[in-house]
Amino acid sequence: MADCPLKIQIKDAQKAAMRAKDKARLQTVRSIMAELKRVEVDERIELDDARVLAILDKMQKQRRDSIAQFESAGREDLIEVEKNELEVIKTFLPAQLTDDEIDQLIAEAINQTGASSMKEMGQVMGALKPKLQGRADMGSVSKRIKARLG
Repeated sequence: MADCPLKIQIKDAQKAAMRAKDKARLQTVRSIMAELKRVEVDERIELDDARVLAILDKMQKQRRDSIAQFESAGREDLIEVEKNELEVIKTFLPAQLTDDEIDQLIAEAINQTGASSMKEMGQVMGALKPKLQGRADMGSVSKRIKARLG
């Protein structure tokens, strides 16, 4: 089975970082490749673009959480490392949606699912997740849906 285009793009970025001797970028790209390989081995699957996006999205969220923790601890040195890693991860993700685009997709999902209360929030999230994966912070999307349905 052939590699997915996104995985090939990440491999190419790894080679480019090696050639450019960009150690910081290379380290982050290697950690991405290691995580992709770990998931493939653990789950005995070949990753598709959607799954690679989900993994990158998770890695992005982990970096944001780390940055918040390091900021509260006053660790400027570690904040910088995490921010740099976050920027590298973002280069493989699709463009982020604007607030208006997210609100529009939420409205469409609510209409599509017929959701009218918090009980149906899971259905709305289920309809939105494939459209928003890697393109929006699902935590903030969740808050917006709660505000609409609450």
